[in-house]
Amino acid sequence: MTVLFGIDRLLADDALLAELAGKRVALVAHPASVTAELTHSLDALIAAGVNVTSAFGPQHGLKGDKQDNMVETADETDPHYGIPVFSLYGEVRRPTGQMMSSADVFLFDLQDLGCRIYTFVTTLLYLLEEAEKAGKSVWVLDRPNPAGRPVEGTKLVPGNESFVGAAPMPMRHGLTLGEMGHWFIDHFGLDVDYRVVAMEGWQPETAPGFGWPTDRIWINPSPNAASVNMARAYAGTVMIEGATLSEGRGTTRPLEVLFGAPDVDAKAVLAEMRRFAPEWTDGCILRDCWFEPTFHKHAGELCNGLMVHAEGPTYDHAAFKPWRLQALAFKAVRNLYPDYDIWRGTDFKYEYTNDVLGIDVINGGPGLRKWVDNPDATPANLEALAAPDEADWSAAVAKHLLY
Repeated sequence: MTVLFGIDRLLADDALLAELAGKRVALVAHPASVTAELTHSLDALIAAGVNVTSAFGPQHGLKGDKQDNMVETADETDPHYGIPVFSLYGEVRRPTGQMMSSADVFLFDLQDLGCRIYTFVTTLLYLLEEAEKAGKSVWVLDRPNPAGRPVEGTKLVPGNESFVGAAPMPMRHGLTLGEMGHWFIDHFGLDVDYRVVAMEGWQPETAPGFGWPTDRIWINPSPNAASVNMARAYAGTVMIEGATLSEGRGTTRPLEVLFGAPDVDAKAVLAEMRRFAPEWTDGCILRDCWFEPTFHKHAGELCNGLMVHAEGPTYDHAAFKPWRLQALAFKAVRNLYPDYDIWRGTDFKYEYTNDVLGIDVINGGPGLRKWVDNPDATPANLEALAAPDEADWSAAVAKHLLY
Protein backbone atom coordinates (compact mmCIF):
# COMPACT_ATOMS: atom_id res chain seq x y z
CA MET A 1 0.00 0.00 0.00
CA THR A 2 1.32 3.43 -0.91
CA VAL A 3 1.89 5.63 2.10
CA LEU A 4 1.00 9.30 1.82
CA PHE A 5 3.00 11.58 4.11
CA GLY A 6 1.49 14.72 5.60
CA ILE A 7 2.82 17.00 2.87
CA ASP A 8 1.32 14.72 0.18
CA ARG A 9 -2.07 14.71 1.89
CA LEU A 10 -2.07 18.48 2.32
CA LEU A 11 -1.28 19.12 -1.33
CA ALA A 12 -3.97 16.66 -2.47
CA ASP A 13 -6.72 18.07 -0.22
CA ASP A 14 -8.41 21.20 -1.56
CA ALA A 15 -10.24 21.71 1.73
CA LEU A 16 -6.99 21.80 3.71
CA LEU A 17 -5.38 24.14 1.22
CA ALA A 18 -8.45 26.37 1.39
CA GLU A 19 -7.89 26.77 5.15
CA LEU A 20 -4.48 28.27 4.36
CA ALA A 21 -5.88 30.72 1.82
CA GLY A 22 -5.45 34.33 2.86
CA LYS A 23 -2.99 33.39 5.60
CA ARG A 24 0.73 33.93 5.85
CA VAL A 25 2.41 30.54 6.08
CA ALA A 26 5.85 29.56 7.40
CA LEU A 27 7.56 26.27 6.64
CA VAL A 28 9.96 24.48 8.99
CA ALA A 29 11.95 22.15 6.75
CA HIS A 30 15.23 20.46 5.84
CA PRO A 31 16.50 18.46 2.82
CA ALA A 32 14.25 15.45 3.55
CA SER A 33 11.14 17.67 3.48
CA VAL A 34 10.01 16.40 0.10
CA THR A 35 6.88 15.08 -1.58
CA ALA A 36 6.47 11.57 -2.94
CA GLU A 37 7.92 12.89 -6.22
CA LEU A 38 10.93 14.31 -4.31
CA THR A 39 9.88 17.92 -4.87
CA HIS A 40 10.96 19.99 -1.88
CA SER A 41 8.03 21.04 0.26
CA LEU A 42 8.88 24.72 -0.11
CA ASP A 43 8.68 24.51 -3.88
CA ALA A 44 5.57 22.32 -3.80
CA LEU A 45 3.66 24.59 -1.42
CA ILE A 46 4.44 27.74 -3.37
CA ALA A 47 3.54 26.00 -6.63
CA ALA A 48 0.20 25.05 -5.04
CA GLY A 49 -0.54 28.70 -4.36
CA VAL A 50 0.23 28.71 -0.63
CA ASN A 51 1.38 32.13 0.57
CA VAL A 52 4.70 31.10 2.12
CA THR A 53 6.16 34.20 3.75
CA SER A 54 9.09 32.65 5.65
CA ALA A 55 11.00 29.42 6.13
CA PHE A 56 12.87 27.97 9.10
CA GLY A 57 15.82 25.60 9.17
CA PRO A 58 16.61 23.35 12.18
CA GLN A 59 20.03 21.99 13.14
CA HIS A 60 22.21 21.44 10.04
CA GLY A 61 20.16 24.09 8.21
CA LEU A 62 17.34 24.23 5.68
CA LYS A 63 19.85 22.97 3.11
CA GLY A 64 21.36 20.35 5.43
CA ASP A 65 24.82 21.57 4.53
CA LYS A 66 26.39 21.64 8.02
CA GLN A 67 28.23 18.34 8.18
CA ASP A 68 29.50 18.18 11.74
CA ASN A 69 27.53 18.29 14.97
CA MET A 70 27.12 21.62 16.82
CA VAL A 71 27.80 23.76 13.72
CA GLU A 72 25.49 26.76 13.59
CA THR A 73 23.65 28.19 10.60
CA ALA A 74 23.06 31.88 9.89
CA ASP A 75 19.79 33.49 8.83
CA GLU A 76 19.55 34.21 5.12
CA THR A 77 17.18 35.21 2.33
CA ASP A 78 16.01 32.52 -0.08
CA PRO A 79 17.63 33.49 -3.38
CA HIS A 80 14.75 32.18 -5.50
CA TYR A 81 11.68 33.30 -3.56
CA GLY A 82 13.12 36.27 -1.67
CA ILE A 83 11.62 35.18 1.65
CA PRO A 84 13.54 35.18 4.95
CA VAL A 85 15.01 31.83 6.05
CA PHE A 86 15.42 31.84 9.83
CA SER A 87 17.88 29.55 11.56
CA LEU A 88 16.73 27.68 14.65
CA TYR A 89 20.28 26.51 15.22
CA GLY A 90 22.23 29.74 15.08
CA GLU A 91 21.97 32.78 17.31
CA VAL A 92 18.81 31.20 18.78
CA ARG A 93 17.37 27.74 19.28
CA ARG A 94 13.92 29.07 20.09
CA PRO A 95 12.07 31.23 17.53
CA THR A 96 11.98 34.88 18.53
CA GLY A 97 8.92 37.09 18.57
CA GLN A 98 10.12 38.74 15.37
CA MET A 99 10.40 35.35 13.68
CA MET A 100 6.95 34.33 14.89
CA SER A 101 5.51 37.57 13.49
CA SER A 102 6.47 36.47 9.97
CA ALA A 103 3.48 34.11 9.57
CA ASP A 104 0.08 33.09 10.89
CA VAL A 105 0.35 29.32 10.38
CA PHE A 106 3.54 27.31 10.85
CA LEU A 107 3.85 24.10 8.85
CA PHE A 108 6.31 21.75 10.53
CA ASP A 109 7.63 19.22 8.02
CA LEU A 110 10.74 17.57 9.45
CA GLN A 111 11.70 13.93 9.00
CA ASP A 112 12.66 12.60 12.43
CA LEU A 113 14.59 9.52 13.61
CA GLY A 114 12.42 8.63 16.61
CA CYS A 115 15.11 9.44 19.17
CA ARG A 116 14.98 11.94 22.06
CA ILE A 117 18.40 13.35 21.28
CA TYR A 118 17.66 14.13 17.63
CA THR A 119 17.10 17.85 18.00
CA PHE A 120 14.12 18.22 15.68
CA VAL A 121 11.84 17.00 18.48
CA THR A 122 13.07 19.81 20.76
CA THR A 123 12.60 22.30 17.93
CA LEU A 124 8.96 21.21 17.75
CA LEU A 125 8.46 21.83 21.47
CA TYR A 126 10.04 25.28 21.29
CA LEU A 127 7.86 26.17 18.31
CA LEU A 128 4.71 25.05 20.14
CA GLU A 129 5.63 27.08 23.20
CA GLU A 130 6.32 30.21 21.18
CA ALA A 131 3.16 29.70 19.09
CA GLU A 132 1.16 29.63 22.30
CA LYS A 133 2.65 32.97 23.36
CA ALA A 134 2.13 34.56 19.94
CA GLY A 135 -1.31 33.12 19.22
CA LYS A 136 -0.11 31.27 16.11
CA SER A 137 -1.21 27.96 14.60
CA VAL A 138 1.09 24.95 14.17
CA TRP A 139 0.39 22.14 11.74
CA VAL A 140 2.67 19.10 11.74
CA LEU A 141 2.82 17.50 8.32
CA ASP A 142 3.44 14.05 9.70
CA ARG A 143 6.15 11.68 8.55
CA PRO A 144 7.13 8.15 9.57
CA ASN A 145 9.22 7.24 12.56
CA PRO A 146 11.79 5.06 10.76
CA ALA A 147 12.70 3.34 14.02
CA GLY A 148 9.09 2.21 14.38
CA ARG A 149 7.03 1.78 17.52
CA PRO A 150 9.48 0.07 19.95
CA VAL A 151 10.25 2.08 23.09
CA GLU A 152 13.63 1.80 24.79
CA GLY A 153 15.84 3.50 27.33
CA THR A 154 15.56 5.33 30.60
CA LYS A 155 13.56 8.54 30.69
CA LEU A 156 15.39 11.84 30.98
CA VAL A 157 15.81 12.68 34.66
CA PRO A 158 14.23 16.07 35.52
CA GLY A 159 16.97 18.67 35.87
CA ASN A 160 18.91 17.21 32.94
CA GLU A 161 16.99 19.04 30.21
CA SER A 162 18.94 20.38 27.24
CA PHE A 163 18.50 20.92 23.53
CA VAL A 164 19.02 17.16 23.14
CA GLY A 165 16.62 16.36 25.96
CA ALA A 166 13.43 18.39 25.98
CA ALA A 167 11.34 16.38 28.42
CA PRO A 168 11.16 13.14 30.43
CA MET A 169 10.94 10.79 27.46
CA PRO A 170 13.02 7.68 26.78
CA MET A 171 15.80 7.61 24.21
CA ARG A 172 13.74 5.68 21.65
CA HIS A 173 10.25 7.15 21.96
CA GLY A 174 8.25 5.27 19.30
CA LEU A 175 6.18 8.28 18.16
CA THR A 176 5.85 10.35 15.03
CA LEU A 177 6.42 14.06 15.51
CA GLY A 178 2.71 14.64 15.00
CA GLU A 179 1.99 12.35 17.92
CA MET A 180 4.80 13.90 19.95
CA GLY A 181 3.20 17.31 19.53
CA HIS A 182 0.04 15.99 21.17
CA TRP A 183 2.09 14.61 24.06
CA PHE A 184 3.95 17.91 24.49
CA ILE A 185 0.66 19.82 24.65
CA ASP A 186 -0.71 17.34 27.19
CA HIS A 187 2.46 17.11 29.31
CA PHE A 188 3.24 20.83 29.43
CA GLY A 189 -0.37 22.03 29.48
CA LEU A 190 0.03 24.15 26.35
CA ASP A 191 -2.89 26.10 24.91
CA VAL A 192 -2.01 26.28 21.23
CA ASP A 193 -3.92 25.85 17.98
CA TYR A 194 -2.40 22.54 16.87
CA ARG A 195 -3.21 20.16 14.06
CA VAL A 196 -1.64 17.06 12.60
CA VAL A 197 -2.02 16.41 8.90
CA ALA A 198 -1.77 12.66 9.40
CA MET A 199 -0.24 10.13 7.06
CA GLU A 200 -2.39 7.70 5.15
CA GLY A 201 -1.47 4.03 5.12
CA TRP A 202 1.48 4.09 7.54
CA GLN A 203 1.91 0.68 9.20
CA PRO A 204 4.77 0.94 11.70
CA GLU A 205 4.73 -2.72 12.73
CA THR A 206 4.63 -4.22 9.26
CA ALA A 207 7.53 -5.93 7.48
CA PRO A 208 9.76 -5.25 5.70
CA GLY A 209 9.89 -1.53 6.48
CA PHE A 210 8.88 -1.60 10.16
CA GLY A 211 8.35 2.14 10.17
CA TRP A 212 9.92 3.18 6.90
CA PRO A 213 7.77 2.56 3.77
CA THR A 214 9.92 0.61 1.34
CA ASP A 215 8.43 2.45 -1.64
CA ARG A 216 9.78 5.78 -0.39
CA ILE A 217 13.31 6.96 -1.12
CA TRP A 218 15.45 7.73 1.94
CA ILE A 219 16.87 11.26 1.96
CA ASN A 220 19.24 12.31 4.71
CA PRO A 221 17.36 14.53 7.20
CA SER A 222 20.82 15.47 8.49
CA PRO A 223 24.18 14.86 6.84
CA ASN A 224 25.11 11.81 8.91
CA ALA A 225 21.66 10.16 8.81
CA ALA A 226 22.50 8.29 5.64
CA SER A 227 20.25 5.23 5.81
CA VAL A 228 17.36 3.48 7.52
CA ASN A 229 19.97 1.26 9.16
CA MET A 230 21.45 4.34 10.81
CA ALA A 231 17.98 5.49 11.91
CA ARG A 232 17.35 2.12 13.57
CA ALA A 233 20.72 2.03 15.32
CA TYR A 234 20.84 5.72 16.28
CA ALA A 235 19.11 5.47 19.67
CA GLY A 236 22.20 3.51 20.74
CA THR A 237 25.06 4.75 18.61
CA VAL A 238 24.40 8.42 19.31
CA MET A 239 25.67 7.83 22.83
CA ILE A 240 29.19 7.38 21.42
CA GLU A 241 29.20 11.14 20.87
CA GLY A 242 29.85 11.34 24.61
CA ALA A 243 32.71 8.84 24.42
CA THR A 244 36.33 8.96 23.28
CA LEU A 245 35.56 6.03 20.97
CA SER A 246 34.67 6.89 17.36
CA GLU A 247 31.06 6.76 16.16
CA GLY A 248 32.34 6.64 12.59
CA ARG A 249 32.20 10.35 11.82
CA GLY A 250 34.67 11.03 9.06
CA THR A 251 33.65 7.82 7.29
CA THR A 252 30.84 6.98 4.87
CA ARG A 253 28.85 5.06 7.54
CA PRO A 254 28.72 7.29 10.63
CA LEU A 255 26.60 6.23 13.59
CA GLU A 256 26.28 2.70 12.25
CA VAL A 257 29.10 1.37 14.41
CA LEU A 258 29.07 0.55 18.14
CA PHE A 259 32.60 1.89 18.49
CA GLY A 260 35.87 2.33 16.70
CA ALA A 261 39.31 2.85 18.18
CA PRO A 262 42.94 2.09 17.32
CA ASP A 263 43.54 0.41 20.69
CA VAL A 264 40.45 -1.83 21.06
CA ASP A 265 40.11 -5.41 19.78
CA ALA A 266 36.64 -5.55 18.23
CA LYS A 267 36.45 -9.36 18.08
CA ALA A 268 37.33 -9.58 21.76
CA VAL A 269 34.73 -6.96 22.63
CA LEU A 270 32.06 -8.83 20.67
CA ALA A 271 32.92 -12.08 22.46
CA GLU A 272 32.61 -10.30 25.81
CA MET A 273 29.26 -8.78 24.78
CA ARG A 274 27.93 -12.23 23.92
CA ARG A 275 29.19 -13.60 27.22
CA PHE A 276 27.81 -10.80 29.40
CA ALA A 277 24.32 -10.24 27.90
CA PRO A 278 23.83 -12.31 24.73
CA GLU A 279 20.13 -11.46 24.41
CA TRP A 280 21.02 -7.77 23.92
CA THR A 281 22.87 -8.63 20.71
CA ASP A 282 19.75 -10.15 19.10
CA GLY A 283 17.88 -8.82 16.08
CA CYS A 284 20.88 -7.66 14.07
CA ILE A 285 24.22 -8.78 12.73
CA LEU A 286 27.37 -7.39 14.33
CA ARG A 287 30.44 -7.42 12.09
CA ASP A 288 33.96 -6.43 13.05
CA CYS A 289 35.36 -3.84 10.68
CA TRP A 290 38.23 -1.43 10.11
CA PHE A 291 38.09 2.25 9.19
CA GLU A 292 40.23 5.36 9.18
CA PRO A 293 38.26 8.55 9.87
CA THR A 294 39.19 11.47 7.64
CA PHE A 295 38.16 13.90 10.37
CA HIS A 296 36.80 13.96 13.93
CA LYS A 297 37.87 11.45 16.60
CA HIS A 298 40.93 9.32 15.71
CA ALA A 299 41.31 11.11 12.36
CA GLY A 300 43.94 9.43 10.24
CA GLU A 301 44.24 6.44 12.57
CA LEU A 302 43.27 2.88 11.70
CA CYS A 303 40.36 1.92 13.95
CA ASN A 304 38.90 -1.47 14.75
CA GLY A 305 35.16 -1.46 15.43
CA LEU A 306 31.83 -3.23 15.26
CA MET A 307 29.35 -2.44 12.48
CA VAL A 308 25.63 -2.80 13.21
CA HIS A 309 23.43 -4.32 10.48
CA ALA A 310 19.81 -3.79 11.53
CA GLU A 311 18.65 -4.58 8.03
CA GLY A 312 18.17 -7.40 5.56
CA PRO A 313 16.39 -10.74 6.02
CA THR A 314 17.98 -11.43 9.42
CA TYR A 315 16.73 -8.20 11.01
CA ASP A 316 14.30 -8.82 13.88
CA HIS A 317 12.42 -5.62 14.67
CA ALA A 318 11.03 -6.81 18.01
CA ALA A 319 14.34 -8.24 19.22
CA PHE A 320 16.61 -5.35 18.19
CA LYS A 321 17.42 -3.15 21.20
CA PRO A 322 19.91 -0.46 20.14
CA TRP A 323 20.08 1.35 23.49
CA ARG A 324 20.88 -1.85 25.37
CA LEU A 325 23.23 -2.95 22.60
CA GLN A 326 25.27 0.24 22.88
CA ALA A 327 25.28 0.06 26.67
CA LEU A 328 26.56 -3.49 26.33
CA ALA A 329 29.35 -2.43 23.97
CA PHE A 330 30.51 0.18 26.50
CA LYS A 331 30.30 -2.40 29.28
CA ALA A 332 32.35 -4.94 27.32
CA VAL A 333 35.06 -2.36 26.65
CA ARG A 334 35.08 -1.49 30.34
CA ASN A 335 35.30 -5.16 31.35
CA LEU A 336 38.18 -5.88 28.98
CA TYR A 337 40.00 -2.59 29.50
CA PRO A 338 39.20 -1.48 33.08
CA ASP A 339 41.33 1.66 32.89
CA TYR A 340 40.20 2.74 29.41
CA ASP A 341 39.29 6.44 29.27
CA ILE A 342 35.86 5.86 27.70
CA TRP A 343 34.08 9.12 28.53
CA ARG A 344 34.79 12.56 27.12
CA GLY A 345 35.38 15.07 29.91
CA THR A 346 33.48 18.16 30.97
CA ASP A 347 35.75 20.28 28.74
CA PHE A 348 33.67 18.84 25.87
CA LYS A 349 30.59 21.06 26.17
CA TYR A 350 27.99 18.84 24.53
CA GLU A 351 25.23 21.07 23.13
CA TYR A 352 26.82 23.95 25.02
CA THR A 353 26.22 22.53 28.50
CA ASN A 354 28.65 23.28 31.32
CA ASP A 355 30.24 20.98 33.89
CA VAL A 356 28.31 17.92 32.74
CA LEU A 357 29.78 14.86 31.05
CA GLY A 358 28.58 14.54 27.47
CA ILE A 359 27.38 10.97 28.03
CA ASP A 360 25.14 12.19 30.87
CA VAL A 361 23.70 15.00 28.73
CA ILE A 362 23.00 12.51 25.95
CA ASN A 363 21.44 9.87 28.17
CA GLY A 364 19.45 12.38 30.23
CA GLY A 365 21.22 11.51 33.49
CA PRO A 366 24.15 9.53 34.89
CA GLY A 367 22.45 6.14 35.22
CA LEU A 368 23.89 4.42 32.16
CA ARG A 369 27.43 5.71 32.74
CA LYS A 370 27.38 4.58 36.38
CA TRP A 371 26.16 1.14 35.30
CA VAL A 372 29.01 0.83 32.78
CA ASP A 373 31.63 1.91 35.31
CA ASN A 374 30.38 -0.25 38.19
CA PRO A 375 32.34 -3.54 38.03
CA ASP A 376 29.59 -5.33 39.96
CA ALA A 377 26.69 -4.16 37.76
CA THR A 378 24.72 -6.85 35.93
CA PRO A 379 22.36 -6.78 32.94
CA ALA A 380 19.49 -7.11 35.42
CA ASN A 381 20.56 -3.86 37.08
CA LEU A 382 20.21 -1.93 33.82
CA GLU A 383 16.90 -3.64 33.08
CA ALA A 384 15.67 -2.49 36.49
CA LEU A 385 16.48 1.09 35.53
CA ALA A 386 14.98 1.02 32.05
CA ALA A 387 12.01 -1.34 32.07
CA PRO A 388 9.77 0.71 34.44
CA ASP A 389 10.47 3.90 32.47
CA GLU A 390 9.67 2.16 29.19
CA ALA A 391 6.38 0.83 30.59
CA ASP A 392 5.42 4.22 32.05
CA TRP A 393 6.12 6.00 28.77
CA SER A 394 4.19 3.48 26.68
CA ALA A 395 1.18 3.85 28.95
CA ALA A 396 1.37 7.65 28.94
CA VAL A 397 1.51 8.05 25.16
CA ALA A 398 -0.99 5.33 24.19
CA LYS A 399 -3.84 7.84 23.93
CA HIS A 400 -1.84 9.99 21.50
CA LEU A 401 -1.13 7.29 18.91
CA LEU A 402 -2.62 8.17 15.52
CA TYR A 403 -1.69 4.98 13.66
